Amino acid sequence: MSADSALPAQGGWHRRVLMLAFPVVLANLTQPILGAVDTAVAGHLGSTADLGGVALGGLFFNFVFWGFGFLRMGTTGLVAQAFGARDHDALRANVVRALLLAFVIGILVLAVRTPLIGHALALIGGSDAVQGNARLYSHARIVSAPFALANYVVLGTLLGLQRMRIALAAQLLINAVNLLAVFAYVYGFGWGIAGIGAATATADVAGFVFGAAVLWRLRPRGLAPLAWPALAEPAALKRLIAINRDIFLRTMCLLGVFGWFAHVGARQGDAILAANALLLNFQTFMAYGLDGFAHAAEALVGAAIGSRDRDAFRQSVKVNLIWSALGALGFALVYGSAGTWIIDRLTDQVTVRTAAQTYLPWVAALPLVSVWGFLLDGVFIGATRTRDLMRTMAVSLAVFLAASWALVGPFGNHGLWLALLIFMATRGVALGLLLPHITAEIRPISV
Repeated sequence: MSADSALPAQGGWHRRVLMLAFPVVLANLTQPILGAVDTAVAGHLGSTADLGGVALGGLFFNFVFWGFGFLRMGTTGLVAQAFGARDHDALRANVVRALLLAFVIGILVLAVRTPLIGHALALIGGSDAVQGNARLYSHARIVSAPFALANYVVLGTLLGLQRMRIALAAQLLINAVNLLAVFAYVYGFGWGIAGIGAATATADVAGFVFGAAVLWRLRPRGLAPLAWPALAEPAALKRLIAINRDIFLRTMCLLGVFGWFAHVGARQGDAILAANALLLNFQTFMAYGLDGFAHAAEALVGAAIGSRDRDAFRQSVKVNLIWSALGALGFALVYGSAGTWIIDRLTDQVTVRTAAQTYLPWVAALPLVSVWGFLLDGVFIGATRTRDLMRTMAVSLAVFLAASWALVGPFGNHGLWLALLIFMATRGVALGLLLPHITAEIRPISV
């Protein structure tokens, strides 16, 4: 793909942002399908322990794979900058380094899979039957860990190259393979819970084969053979490690926020715990939608910085902010007007419905407060300013813990939701204060 098209022509920014964002939104919204298929099949195997085992195993993989999300985010920023700078050698080297790192991490995960799965599932809890099924599911699924993690690199590369439609095609392929494999393994081969995990593993491998073939076709032509010693170039390796470390720590802080949110909610009783979990689905769905604009910002900001185009940087931030804000307003209006109807569709338990409706106004306000942090996350990832991301997230976590400690006592669960809004607002404000530093550091190429 020619680097000439890395940035849109003057006046074409809104069209480019929408063309980049919508395929990502569609790809993101297909993510719940994988879990839904597994849940539906497990729910018809005849035992609640089957469903519980798949749910427990799914939580384990969500935590483990989300923790390695830096493989996707770091790759996008590095590839987008090399793409914008038309530095094909650096682009190729960044992708190969990231793929090697993904496979090394995946192999290490496989090496420690037995104690990792055992200790993690024991920490989460559950009956003996549920634990046993969760182990079956997890051991069958974890065999694809190197390929699942490499898929993060493939996705990050496609986003950095602004090939969002191919990213959507890859996700649709993974979902289709998972759907076919789960029916073949569970009902055709009679593998039960292990078959559900194996089907997801098969989908991961198929996704990587497709993605690797795409990257091979998109590879820059005419370059000298890859010099393997160059992959160990100290400055590049140091940068890669620093970026991935910062994003990993940032992700751990984010996990800490939602882990503490769940813990404090659980202390208030089962009904509050269930209601909070149900309402967080609203936040998750909104995040899936708005992440499309954050990913578009990653690609366009990275390309602007790579080409040292300050005006393009400002335009990419401005236009993505406009569309993100409009999307957040849409989510807020839907949640405010139809939230009760959505809650009733998600559960038929009266106590949970009542509790969820009580705290619904906080959820309706969340899109308007959290959108700024979501979008600026993408800006800072595209700029590879990951140290700023990590520090602002650590500060936001500290603010959230302090707010929850101060507010939950006098205001109960309302105080907990208010603390979450304060956390989201802190993320946006902190990153917004640092944004001018990125602009100031973009120095146009002298002619």
